[in-house]
Amino acid sequence: MCLAVPGQVLTIADDQLRTATISFGGTMKEVSLALVPEAAVGDYVIVHVGFAISKLDEDAARRSLELFAALANKEAGRATDDQPRS
Repeated sequence: MCLAVPGQVLTIADDQLRTATISFGGTMKEVSLALVPEAAVGDYVIVHVGFAISKLDEDAARRSLELFAALANKEAGRATDDQPRS
């Protein structure tokens, strides 16, 4: 299974791969924008294995990030529920 995650472009380096700093809900990663030459600072992009593969509008990105956060919270609650009670 593959997972592509939305993130916001914070900075773009002037190098061959157009290396960008991307924020994934506050977690920063370095990503190549070589496949999405139209991406600019402030845009949201879909990232897969270190490469931005498409642009995404802000509303769709926010909905996806909210869904990921809700799933993570639900999974965290499930992990707590699995703990033995004393």
